[in-house]
Amino acid sequence: MEEYMPQELYLGENEHISYKDSTYEIVSKVAYLIGVPLRIFENEHEPPKMEVFNRLDVDKPARIIRHLCIIRTAIERNYKSINDKMRMEYRTILSMPEYVPADSLNQLSLDGINFIKKSSVKLSDHIVEINSIISNRINNCKPLFPIWINWQYIRDLFIMPDGLKEAGTKDAVSVYYADLPLYPYQMYINWKPKDEGNILYNDKKFVTLLYKWHDDQFTEYSKVSDAGDYIKNSIYDYINDSEKIVVVVDCENSDPYKLSATLKRLNYEYTKKISTIILFDDVHAASGWGILENFTRIPVEHILIERLKQNKSLVDIKLTARACQEYYENHVDSFIIVSSDSDYWGLISSLPKARFLVMVEREKCGPDMKNALVNKGIFYCYIDDFYTGDMEELKLSALFREMYHYIDGTVRLNVNAMFDEALRATRIEMTPAEKKQFYDKYIRTMQMSIGEDGNVLIEIKKK
Repeated sequence: MEEYMPQELYLGENEHISYKDSTYEIVSKVAYLIGVPLRIFENEHEPPKMEVFNRLDVDKPARIIRHLCIIRTAIERNYKSINDKMRMEYRTILSMPEYVPADSLNQLSLDGINFIKKSSVKLSDHIVEINSIISNRINNCKPLFPIWINWQYIRDLFIMPDGLKEAGTKDAVSVYYADLPLYPYQMYINWKPKDEGNILYNDKKFVTLLYKWHDDQFTEYSKVSDAGDYIKNSIYDYINDSEKIVVVVDCENSDPYKLSATLKRLNYEYTKKISTIILFDDVHAASGWGILENFTRIPVEHILIERLKQNKSLVDIKLTARACQEYYENHVDSFIIVSSDSDYWGLISSLPKARFLVMVEREKCGPDMKNALVNKGIFYCYIDDFYTGDMEELKLSALFREMYHYIDGTVRLNVNAMFDEALRATRIEMTPAEKKQFYDKYIRTMQMSIGEDGNVLIEIKKK
């Protein structure tokens, strides 16, 4: 049954976080790993998504952690009953499918995990062994989560305090039993139980609480939420009512990653009607614009504009001129302007019969400009509102591109020339066979190391 949840999370005086339009990627992954039952994922009224379950269930490291957590929770939930049967009837947990899920035991065996040791004579020994394996393997699940979330906070959920000792396992069982209804789907996690409702209700709620538990604050809500239906439907209506659309982007006053996120979250059946994206890029603008075309199926034209004066950009003039050309020569009737700068108002004034939709960044567009758009009947939206939690690929591509560019411009080392110069300077003569042996033994095995100051060192092994 769908659980009722309020629409806001109360964090303290004057601090409320709206749950609206949140994503479910993080909570679905956490739910899978801690062992939330499959039936919860299959229920469309529950937060965790079946698509994430299917994705993680073929990932061996994730699968191992999931079934270890399922068994650990089962032991804690039935600790007294299992312990009594082990002591009084000399049974093992392998023979208690009514308490310890046989499916999880079998799956762990198939994945090469066996936590049951011959020396384990007490139930707490099994928990200690499970805790040890989880502690050693949980970092294998780190790649499942984006780099913007603090992995240590996620990891802590799986690490039982003092869990490698019998006393620690018994303390955990006591805490778990005392507040069993407060645990997410009654699955064990390491936290201080508190009535927070369903902490896995959505990404926005979970990540906010996760950081709060560590005396930290999460503020990048575009990574855990997406623009609502009203915004998206307004954009779709605008596109449907247009004959030919062009997106014009003032790269100086826009963010390439936020725009990429916006385009990615819009339905392609609508955006394919956009004929082209024209980037008006100053030489000083972010280099991320150079790879935008790799992350959208809409054709991209990249116009790089030089400056006549170092402090004077020509982007606004060129943008306005090109938009007018598109309107009069190419019969473009509608424009999506991406810029938080008010200079594009000149373009709007120049084409009174054209249609406009404006995309801005919340903190960069002033109230006067927003009021002017409203008074003119022009719809605007914030590209900050669109989900950016899955934009790591674009950001990493931009970073790698710049780093390779830096390396190409900085590092100039040819090992063949280096070897020839060393032979010449030392006046050492080698036969071709000797040169090959030396090359294979010492030069091919050269290694790069990075010092604490960030300087790169190249080392030649001499043994």
